[in-house]
Amino acid sequence: MPEGHSVHRLARQFGDVFTGERLAVSSPQGRFVQGAALLDGHTVTGADAHGKHLFLEFEHGLLLHVHLGLYGAWDFGGDATFRGASSIGAPRKVGEREIYDDGSVARPARYEGPPAPVGAVRVRLASAHGWADLRGATTCQTLTEAEAAAVRARLGPDPLRNLPGDREAFIAGILARRTPLAALLMDQKAIAGVGNVYRAELLFRQGLDPWLPGKALSAEVAGRLWDDTVAMMSDGVRDGRIITTPPRYWGGEGAAGGDAGGSARNGLPAAVDSHFVYRRQGLDCRDCGTPVALTELGARKLYWCPACQVP
Repeated sequence: MPEGHSVHRLARQFGDVFTGERLAVSSPQGRFVQGAALLDGHTVTGADAHGKHLFLEFEHGLLLHVHLGLYGAWDFGGDATFRGASSIGAPRKVGEREIYDDGSVARPARYEGPPAPVGAVRVRLASAHGWADLRGATTCQTLTEAEAAAVRARLGPDPLRNLPGDREAFIAGILARRTPLAALLMDQKAIAGVGNVYRAELLFRQGLDPWLPGKALSAEVAGRLWDDTVAMMSDGVRDGRIITTPPRYWGGEGAAGGDAGGSARNGLPAAVDSHFVYRRQGLDCRDCGTPVALTELGARKLYWCPACQVP
């Protein structure tokens, strides 16, 4: 499932290529016909993300709300002015990915409109310069501003928004719960946007036992956990991939085994030892040499170092 940094990158891309554009909105698959009709012919006024939820804002107070879920992905195309990623999402059996348009693909000098839809396209957005197709999303709906506000109200603070009071709200929420930290970090009501990769890497970087109850933390430790989440996810927005290790760990064992979509960009080499523990079960911990452990918690895989992450 795409984590919060990917959805914020989607919001930025939508804002760049569609803001101020009047869109033709359709549902080639047929499952979003009524919602598409409400948006068709209207102008995009902005794009925003809260955690894993994307909100594309249209005039007259309507929004397209999308949660990609496990298998959702957006594909993009258009003329020379339509730049950015050509695909962001989590296609089935591929895992989270971003395919970046680095300018090497020739763009048509004259835009003739989007190609014929391929596969089950839930919604198509088309402007005078380009198009975006959505497939496989868990949620795709047209909302009013009040309905969108209700969705946001159910979510916890987003580290990538990091609004005044968010850090304090996170700390208070964590310290009030007996739930294990590994479960709290995946609870979108406690913190919005963190997924399985960030969960494992954050707990390792902070040396925290995944089963430690939230209320067992001090406010200082919980604050450091929030600060590291802000820093790590902000790096993900910048890089377009999740890299949680510093450069001294890069280039050795498992160098090609980072998160999907890792072509060289933003100054990063193509092969990077991206993670400390995620998907490294049975391999030596990069810090202490103890084999990385794997179990399940809440029907999701949990990776940790039994030596480095002790109560």
